[in-house]
Amino acid sequence: MNEFFTFLIAASPISELRGAIPVALTVYKLPLFSVLFWSILGNMLSVFLIFWLLPPLSNWFSERFSSFGRFFDWLFRYTQRRHSRKFEIYKNLALVVLVAVPLPFTGAWTGSLAAFVFGIPYKKAVPLIFLGVLIAATLVTLATLGIINVINKS
Repeated sequence: MNEFFTFLIAASPISELRGAIPVALTVYKLPLFSVLFWSILGNMLSVFLIFWLLPPLSNWFSERFSSFGRFFDWLFRYTQRRHSRKFEIYKNLALVVLVAVPLPFTGAWTGSLAAFVFGIPYKKAVPLIFLGVLIAATLVTLATLGIINVINKS
C-alpha cells in the first residue's frame, strides 16, 4: 500500500518525486529500490498523461471558448518570445536541467508543459525528461539519505 502512495505522491504536480522519495524513505521505510522504482514510475506517468491529454484538451477548449484560445495563444507567444533564445542555445540541456533541478516549479510536469509550449516532439522530449527525472531522483535520494545519516548520528 505504501508503494501505491509513493507512486501517487510522485505523480502529483506539486511534490513529484521530490516529495515521494523523502516520504517513502523516512515515513514508509521502503527499500531504496522500491522507492526509486515507484517514484520514477509515478513521475513519468504524469509526463505521458500530459503529452496524451494536453493537446486535445487545449484544442477542445480553444474551439469552444474563444477567450481561452486567445489567452493561450498570447501565453505561448509570450513564453516562446521570452525564452526561445535560451531554449535555442541550450536545446536538449535546457529541458533536462529544467526537470533535474530539484527546486519549486521545476520537474517533470514543468518540463512536459515546456516541451508542449515550445513544440518539442514527444519522441524527443520524453527521453530528455526521463534523463532529468533520473538525475532528480539521484539528487533527492542522496540528499535524503545524507539527512537521515546526519540525524541517526546525532
